[in-house]
Amino acid sequence: MRIEDEIQSTKFEDNYQKAVININYTQSWLSNHLRGEFEKFNLTMQQFNVLRILRGQYPKPATVNLLKERMLDKMSDASRIVDRLVQKGLVSRCTNTCDRRAVDIRISEQGLDVLSKIDVEFKTKDMISKNLTEEEAGKLSDLLDKLRG
Repeated sequence: MRIEDEIQSTKFEDNYQKAVININYTQSWLSNHLRGEFEKFNLTMQQFNVLRILRGQYPKPATVNLLKERMLDKMSDASRIVDRLVQKGLVSRCTNTCDRRAVDIRISEQGLDVLSKIDVEFKTKDMISKNLTEEEAGKLSDLLDKLRG
């Protein structure tokens, strides 16, 4: 459906404004879909993002600063997210052996298991492949990269 139909307005200053509104609307649409998928596993999108980062680091640990740098949502409180994941048994915290002020964060086996289940049950491809070909998805990604400069 066209953005004009979704927001029931055709009044845009120009195509630049229309594009920004469309990107913002689409981000919200995607977030709502993803939120529903992650709720099935008792996770928020930010918790899922942290788990994915930690799986990418595995078996090496990460620090909170590394998580902050790599998170999609830069406004997230990484320390609080890690606390919640520790409570759920999905990650562990331990003092860094080289720098006692630093804390190492590692994904647990349980965390790896949850991500494996998500990988099997949910494919992001399924969300957009009905409306975009793989080539179109690649072009869209390239245009978004170009937009961010």
